[in-house]
Amino acid sequence: MEVFIDTANTEQIKKYYELGIVDGVTTNPSLIAKEDKPFKKIIEEIVSIVDGPISVEATEEKAEGIIKQGEEYSKINKNIVIKVAINEEGLKAIKELSKKGIKTNCTLIFSANQALLAAKAGASYVSIFVGRLDDAGNNGMNVIRETMEIFKMYKIESKLISASIRNPIHVIESAKAGADVATIPFNVLDKMIKHPLTDKGIQKFLDDWKKVK
Repeated sequence: MEVFIDTANTEQIKKYYELGIVDGVTTNPSLIAKEDKPFKKIIEEIVSIVDGPISVEATEEKAEGIIKQGEEYSKINKNIVIKVAINEEGLKAIKELSKKGIKTNCTLIFSANQALLAAKAGASYVSIFVGRLDDAGNNGMNVIRETMEIFKMYKIESKLISASIRNPIHVIESAKAGADVATIPFNVLDKMIKHPLTDKGIQKFLDDWKKVK
């Protein structure tokens, strides 16, 4: 399973990319707004750090505007993937961008039905928001499992991203369900690395080593 980091903060991206555990980056308008920098500068900084898929969200509502933004953003770097929300206008845009050879990530997906339609339209990635599903009293992982079952049965090439990850358990369950990618916030990656028994073990080794003559 590939690991993307879900942030627009270049210091966070650099930290985990240098560890060799990050394959790509996903951003969204909310994450971009937190950085208080010009949009294009943020994206240019990210692509200078990570050699992998970088998802950038289209913010237009109509297909024509989404397509125009997609064409513009894709010129920034070969690794740019255009995030497009799942609705009728979004599907139209995905179809046309796909024809132009521009990769897309269909986002805000909450059902296997939506994921299937996004794949049919030509989406390179489909992002299922497991955390938001769980927050609403649904089981996000069931949607991941259903979608993966359908994609495998029909050999669908779109990659499934497990998104809106809330905790390390979501990551493990995504991997067990066969998700192609998990896009993970910085704080969850931190939790995945750390374990109190590891810290205790390291300290014991260090203390014991000091006794060696």
